[in-house]
Amino acid sequence: MPELAASTPFVSLEGLALGVDNLRHDVVLSARVVEAARAQIARLIARNGELEGLLSAEAPQSSQGPSWMRNLAGKAQPKNEATEWKSLLTELLVASLNRAKKEYKLAVDVLARLAVTKFLRTEMNLQFAQVLERCRVTIKSYDNMRQQKAHEYREKLATFQVRKKIILRKTGQEIFETLREIEKSTLARTRRSLFGEETNAGTYFTYPLFVNRLLFSEDGRDDYLCAEHYVMLGNWDRDPDRYGRMREIVSAYLRSLYGEEAIAGTLDSWMNVPENARVLVGSGTPDDSDEGLAQQERLAAWVRLLEDERVMENVIASYHVVPLLSEYASRINPQQLKNALIDRTECDRVERMIQEYGKLSPNSLYAAVAKVASCRGAERAKVAARFLADFFHYHRDLRRLEVLNGALDSVNLVPNERLQELSRVNGTLYEFLLPDEQKQSESERVLRHVVLKADVRDSTRLTRTMMEKGLNPASYFSLNFYDPVNKLLEKYGAQKVFLEGDAIILAILEREGEPGLAVSRMCVLAREIVEIVRGYNELMQRSGMPQLELGLGITLQEAAPLYLMDGEHQIMISEALNESDRLSSCNKKARKVMEPQAGPFHVYAFQAAELDENGNPEDVILNFNLGGIRMNEAAFKKLQKEITLEPLKVRLPAHLASSETGEYKLFSATVPVDRDIFRKIVVRESRIPRIDASDFSVKGWTDRSYYEVCTDQAIYSALERRKGAAS
Repeated sequence: MPELAASTPFVSLEGLALGVDNLRHDVVLSARVVEAARAQIARLIARNGELEGLLSAEAPQSSQGPSWMRNLAGKAQPKNEATEWKSLLTELLVASLNRAKKEYKLAVDVLARLAVTKFLRTEMNLQFAQVLERCRVTIKSYDNMRQQKAHEYREKLATFQVRKKIILRKTGQEIFETLREIEKSTLARTRRSLFGEETNAGTYFTYPLFVNRLLFSEDGRDDYLCAEHYVMLGNWDRDPDRYGRMREIVSAYLRSLYGEEAIAGTLDSWMNVPENARVLVGSGTPDDSDEGLAQQERLAAWVRLLEDERVMENVIASYHVVPLLSEYASRINPQQLKNALIDRTECDRVERMIQEYGKLSPNSLYAAVAKVASCRGAERAKVAARFLADFFHYHRDLRRLEVLNGALDSVNLVPNERLQELSRVNGTLYEFLLPDEQKQSESERVLRHVVLKADVRDSTRLTRTMMEKGLNPASYFSLNFYDPVNKLLEKYGAQKVFLEGDAIILAILEREGEPGLAVSRMCVLAREIVEIVRGYNELMQRSGMPQLELGLGITLQEAAPLYLMDGEHQIMISEALNESDRLSSCNKKARKVMEPQAGPFHVYAFQAAELDENGNPEDVILNFNLGGIRMNEAAFKKLQKEITLEPLKVRLPAHLASSETGEYKLFSATVPVDRDIFRKIVVRESRIPRIDASDFSVKGWTDRSYYEVCTDQAIYSALERRKGAAS
C-alpha cells in the first residue's frame, strides 16, 4: 500500500498573556482598519442584496449613518474607497508580522489573524442589521408621500431579509477572496522573508486556516458553497450521503486497505490531505503501469463499497445537480433538487413546483435525471475517484474550520475604552495598529517599574503626642511630608501610587523609547525626600515639635505593573509594593541594638536563627532602616546598567556590621536629573552577616547582599574632600 501523508491543523498561542478575564487574549484592532472594513462589508451587503437603488433614494440632506451610505445618498463616492480597506488591512497584517519578528513570537501574528477573522465574521451580521434598519427608516419616509414606491421598496426589503443567508455567503466569499489575495501576494512572502522557510514550514498547519473557503460559513454545511467548490453532500437526516455517514464509509475503505489497526486519529489525518485520494485511486482513468493497475484495483473496491452502501447514485447526482442550482434553486431547495435526480417520487414533486411557478421549464431537470441514470461503467469509476478527492478536500477544510472556531473563542475583541484601558495598564492588551499609529502606542508601553515606599516610624505614637499637646497631626504630616514630596514628583517623572496616614508610595514607570534611568532617578528622589524631612526636623526641633523618622525602600520589577479599576481610579497591583514595604521596615530588636552604633550608615540586614510556631529553627532576616534608603538586588543590577558606578574608598568610622575587612563596598555615581542638573549618589553593597539574635554578635557571613543608597552627609562630605584633593 502507498504511504499516505498526514496533516492535523492546530493553532498555538503559547507565550501570549491572557487578558483581564484570565480566559481569553485581549485584542484591539486599528480604528482606521475597522472603519474601512465596516464600510466595505456594508457596501458588499447592499450590492449583493440589490439594495443600492433603495439606499440611494434616501434624502440627500441626511447626515446619519456610515459614510458609505451617505455617499449612496447623493455624494460622489471616491474611486479608491472600495479598495482602501484592502490596502489598510495588508498594512496592518504586515505590521503584525514585523511585530512578531521583533518579539520573536510568531504567535503574536497568529493572534492578529485570529482577531481580524473574528472581527470580519462578527461585523458581517452587524452590518446586515444596520443596512436593514437603514432601509426601514428610508421606507418609512415614503409612507405618507409615495405609496406605490413605498410598497415596491417593502417588497425589495422583504426579499433582502429572506435571502440573508445567500447575501452573507456571497459577501463572505468576496471578503475571503480579498484575504486570499493578500496572503498570496504579500503575507506569505513576507513571512518567509522574516522567519525563513523552516519556520514557515513549522506553521504550515496554522496559516492555511486563514485561507479556508469555509472561513465565513456558519458551520461549513452550505449547499451552494459545497456544490461550487467541493461536493454537495446530504444535509437532511434521511439523506444517506450526509457528511457523518460518508466519513464512516471513507474510514471503512481506508481500514480495508491498511488494516483494522489504523486508528481513528490516523484516518482523520490522512483525510486532511486531498492528494492522498489521487495516490490511492488516481484520477479515475489509471494507466497500465504497475502503480496504475494497483490504483485501478483500489478504485474498483471503492466503487463497490459505494454501491454496497447505496450512496453511489447520490454521489453521481451531487455533481449533476450543480448546473441546475442557478436555474431552479431560487424556488426549490438544493437538497430537494438533488434528490429529484434519483428518486421518482421527489422528481414528480419538484416537477409540479416548477410548473406551478410558470416561468421555469423542467427540461433541464429531465436532462439531469437522464444523465444520472445513464452513468455506467468507467464513467461511474471516474465520478467515484473525483468524489474521494473532493471529500478529502472538504473534510480537510471542515477540520480547519473547527480548529479555527475553537481558537476564535480564545480571542476577546475588547468592546469599550474602559476595558481596553484596564487591559492596557495591566500589560495584557494586544493592540494591532497601523505603523503610524504604533509610534504613539509604543511610546506609551511600560517595560518595567520602580516603586518607592517612604514609611514614617511610630506614626501612631507621634499622632497621639501631638494631639495631647493640642496640635494638629494632619496638617503636620501634610506640611512636613506630603506637600514637599508632591512637589518633587514632576521633576523626577514619578507618580503617586498610594497615600496613607504613615506612608507614601511612589512609582516611576519606564516606557519604551525612554532613556531608561528609572532606578537612578528614584535613588536621587529618595535621597532628596530624606534631606527635605531632615531639614524640616531641624526646624521642628528648635520649636519643640516632634520629629519625623523615615525608612525608604526601592524595588525594581522587570515588568509593567498590573491594575484593577475602582470606578475611574486605577489601583496598582505589583510584587514591588510588598517588597518595598519589607525594605522600608525596621525590626524593633534590630533598632534597639543598632541605633546607638549605626555610624554613617542607616540600613542593615541580619540573618538570625529563630524558632517557628512549631518550635523548629528557621533563618529570618532582621531589617534595620532608620532614615535610610534600601534597594533590592534587581534595582542595584539595573542601576549598574543605567549609570557608571565607580568604586569609592573613603575613611569612615568603624561600626558593627562592617568591622571585618571586605564585607562592604562603596560606589559613587553621577545621575542626570535634567539637562543641566546632575546629582551625586553613593551606594553601599554589603553582605548579610549571620548573627546570634540574643546579642547580635556576628557569627559569620552569608553569600547574600543588601544595598543602601547612602544618606549621611559625612559620606558625601568625604567624597567632596577626596575629589578636591584629587584635583
